[in-house]
Amino acid sequence: MRKSKFNVAIALSVAALTAFTTACQDTTVPTDGGGETSTEASSGGEGGLKLGALAPSTGDLSSIGQNMPVAAQLAVDTINMCGGVNDADVTLIQEDSQTDPTAGGAAMTKLAEVDKVAGVVGSFASSVSSSAVDVAVRNGVMQISPGSTSPVFTERAAAGDFDGYWARTAPPDSYQAPALAVLAKKQGFDKVSTVVINNDYGAGFEQEFVKAFEKLGGTIVNKDNPVRYDPKAATLDSEAAAAFAGEPDAVLGVLYAETGSILLKSAYEQGLSEDVTVLLTDGVYSPDFTQQVGTTEDGKSIIAGSLGTVPGADGQALADFETLWVEETGGEITAFVPHSWDAAIAMMLAAEKADVNTGEGIRDNLRAVTNEPGEEVSDPCEAIAMIREGKEINYQGASGNVEFDDNGDLAGSYDVWQVNEDASLEVIDTVSPVDAL
Repeated sequence: MRKSKFNVAIALSVAALTAFTTACQDTTVPTDGGGETSTEASSGGEGGLKLGALAPSTGDLSSIGQNMPVAAQLAVDTINMCGGVNDADVTLIQEDSQTDPTAGGAAMTKLAEVDKVAGVVGSFASSVSSSAVDVAVRNGVMQISPGSTSPVFTERAAAGDFDGYWARTAPPDSYQAPALAVLAKKQGFDKVSTVVINNDYGAGFEQEFVKAFEKLGGTIVNKDNPVRYDPKAATLDSEAAAAFAGEPDAVLGVLYAETGSILLKSAYEQGLSEDVTVLLTDGVYSPDFTQQVGTTEDGKSIIAGSLGTVPGADGQALADFETLWVEETGGEITAFVPHSWDAAIAMMLAAEKADVNTGEGIRDNLRAVTNEPGEEVSDPCEAIAMIREGKEINYQGASGNVEFDDNGDLAGSYDVWQVNEDASLEVIDTVSPVDAL
C-alpha cells in the first residue's frame, strides 16, 4: 500500500456527511413498493453514473443491514471527491428491501426501470436477491451483493441465468457451511441438530453443512426430519422443541435476528438448551440479536457460549477504511460493511474502465479492474486515477482480495465469534473450510 490513508480522507468531514445525509432525508420519493422511499444524492449530475443501494433498513435483518447503504454512500462520496466517474459525479439512490422478497423485488424494479441505475449494491438477504436479480438481469443492471451467500446463485450463474450481471463480495455458503462444520468438529461435537429459516439462505446453508459435517465423521441428529421455520409463524415453540430433541451436542441455527431470537428464547423457556451449544451464522452477527434473545435470572445471556462464523475482512485496504469509517460515522465497522464498500468501489472502477455509465459496461469490465494480472492497488482514488491513465489495475479491497470467478463468486476468510455472558460478541479465532471441501 502506497499511502497510509485514502487520498480523500482529509477532504471529507463528519459535518459534510451529516449535511449530505440531512439533504437526502429531505428528498424522499414514494414508490409502488409498499411504502418504500428512495434517497438520491443531490450532487449527482444529469447523465452521470447512477448506482442503487438495496439493503434491509427495516425487517428481520435490519440490525445488520442498516450500515450497508452508509458504506455504499461513503464509497460514492470518496470517488466523487477525487473526480467522480467519467468526468461526472456519481449518484446513489437508496432503497429499503425490508428483508422481504416482494418489497425487494419492487424496489429493484424502481431502481432499474424508473431511476435507470447502472448497478446496485445489494441486497443482503438471499431471498430478496433471488427476487431482485431477475429484474436486474432483464434491465441490464449489474448487481453486486455484499451478503447474499446462498449457493443457489452459483448454480444459477453456472447455468447462464444471469448473463454476467451478478456478483457478490461475500463468499457463498458452499464455503461458510464447511467452515462451520470444521469448527463444530474442532469443538468435539459429534452429533448436531439443525434448525433453519425456510428460504434460500437457510435451506442452502443447511444442505452444505450436512454434507460437510458428515464428511468429517459427524452425525446430523434430525437429518430425516429437518426443522425449517416459517419467519411469519405466530410462535416457534414446536420448532424449538424439535430442533433440540434427540440429545444433540450442538444445534446449528441458520436464523435471522428477529425471528431467530424468538426461537432460541423459546428453547430456553422450555428448558431445552441447557448444556447444548448453539452454532450460529452471519445472519445474526449483531449485538441487537443477543439482546433480543434475552438474559437468564442471574443476568447472563441466554445463549452465552454460542459460537458462530461470519465472513471476515482482511483486505489490504481494511486499515485505511476502518480509519475513514470511524472518522466519518463515529462508530465501529460492523459485519458486511467492508463488503458493501468494495461492491460500490468495484462498480465505479469498472464504469470508469468502460468509459460508459451502463450496466453492460460495468459487467464487461468488472474482472478487468479486480482480477489479475493488473497492478495491485487498494486506494480507490489512486485506482481510478490509474485507470484514467490507461493502466491495468487489480483492485485490492477492504474485505479481501476481490477476485471474482466466472460465476461472480470469490473465496474468503471466516472469523469465529462467540457470545459472552454480557451478551456482547467477540471474535476469538478464524477457521478455514479446506478440511471439509
